[in-house]
Amino acid sequence: MSAASGKRLGKILVQSGVITQDQLDQALAEAGERSLPAALAEFGYADEMKIAQAVADQMGLVFVDLGTYDIDPNAATNLSSELARRYTVLPVKIQDGELVVAMSDPANIFAIDDLRIVTGYEIRPVVAAENDLLAAIEKFSASQQNVGDMVDNLEDSIGAEEEIDEELEDGESDISKLMNLIITEAIRQGAGDIYIEPYEKEMRVRYRIDGVCQEVFKSPKSKHRQLISRLKISSGMDIAERRQPQDGRFGVVLDGKSIDFRVAVLPIVNGEMAVLRLLRKDSIMMSLEDLGFLEQPLERLMDSLSLPYGAILVTGPTGSGKSTTLYAAINKTNDIGTNLITVEDPVEYRLAGLSQVQVHERAGLTFAAALRSILRQDPDTVMIGEIRDKETGTIAIEAALTGHLVLSTLHTNDAPSAITRLTEMGIEPFLTASAITCVLAQRLARRLCKSCKEEYLPEEDALRRVGFPFEPGRIPKLYRAVGCKKCNGIGYKGRMGVHEVMTMSETLERMAVENASTDEVKRQAIAEGMRTLRDDGFAKVLLGQTSIEEILRVVV
Repeated sequence: MSAASGKRLGKILVQSGVITQDQLDQALAEAGERSLPAALAEFGYADEMKIAQAVADQMGLVFVDLGTYDIDPNAATNLSSELARRYTVLPVKIQDGELVVAMSDPANIFAIDDLRIVTGYEIRPVVAAENDLLAAIEKFSASQQNVGDMVDNLEDSIGAEEEIDEELEDGESDISKLMNLIITEAIRQGAGDIYIEPYEKEMRVRYRIDGVCQEVFKSPKSKHRQLISRLKISSGMDIAERRQPQDGRFGVVLDGKSIDFRVAVLPIVNGEMAVLRLLRKDSIMMSLEDLGFLEQPLERLMDSLSLPYGAILVTGPTGSGKSTTLYAAINKTNDIGTNLITVEDPVEYRLAGLSQVQVHERAGLTFAAALRSILRQDPDTVMIGEIRDKETGTIAIEAALTGHLVLSTLHTNDAPSAITRLTEMGIEPFLTASAITCVLAQRLARRLCKSCKEEYLPEEDALRRVGFPFEPGRIPKLYRAVGCKKCNGIGYKGRMGVHEVMTMSETLERMAVENASTDEVKRQAIAEGMRTLRDDGFAKVLLGQTSIEEILRVVV
């Protein structure tokens, strides 16, 4: 910030009563290379947030807190990083044909004139704290800089120019920049999925972060078709096909980390919807201890994994972390002395040290067909991506009975339901009872943000209504979500597993053979020490790891 700009800003702060004239004179005299807001904050005269709010009030402008503000990447890309740093400004939104620009010094008319010329937009200034602005500028600069380091970069993956739709030729660099920014921001924010959705007059981009969808930005629909075409090219899809669903994948390396993207494009009423699933290779190298297991459920699961035979099933709905748990279990059993083979649809992560088979239904390579061949390869451990039908289930159960350790997933709401589900598929109950050694049901719950979680004393009636365990007259202190800059105002950051581990006993085996109901099996499993999903979740609430509201959201 120039000396003239500092004096102009200082005059506004003195007039608004934020600082005195003496404080301003001292800050200007000793600021050196620092900006006036930074110098005032260092001397303890005023923090940068109050300075920005005072400037906004004095000039009749809007103040924005960039720590919680949803910056539109489409707007941010209108300005180079060099110019953003020079003037300490950042475009945050395009509204009514104007570029809304966050500034620490909105009285700098020279900066506004330059921005108008460079971007071609009329500029609408808003005020933000200087430290927040600098952090936001660095974040978007890093996103753009890292684009050049990507492997299989979207720009590099384009084939011959004649294969590209004519519509891509106009504004191609803008679309490439926008696509790269969407991807790098998703990686930086820890998103699991990216949704690109067309509507009648606009396009929406959302990230699924910690299991919950969050809108990132909206854009004119005119850019949607170009964006989908660019995505199809990079994913190896047919760019001319717009009436059929298509699947593809591509990979990037960002900040030294390898990420694969599994892409699905689906024709809908207003165009084509694209969903990108982010597959982080470092996430599957987690150990079981990293997944949030409490001591007792983990011991039960480890005991079953130590056996050389038997079936271990992981159950839960889609998106509950079943695959991550299976890979963590494989990491426990994968060594040079073990022949380990997997059959998956699709193979999401490629791992060293094991043989992975990709299901191909149209070519006749089904789960069942792959399993039959796998069992002739003399495997010690077999992982089956999912038991979907009687044929696959029967082969898996028989493999577990003939000396193989079988790991697989099943879609059920809890652990006891797995036995009933296999019976409904047509698998003989006596085979199920003999083969299964352990069933793990799980959900993913969001962790409370460590920086802002708040301790509170809940009402006794509220605890009783949800069945939370406590001693009468001794209400436990719990934690709840608040929201801060570190968690983007959500109150949660990261996820952990909530688990229910049922190990088979002679009594449970007999009940399975006798076709006992799920409720009867569940009561017996609880009597034998099984912690239900809700019990496990409430135990983590008591430990301050999550909230009651989050457990009630994910556990039926």
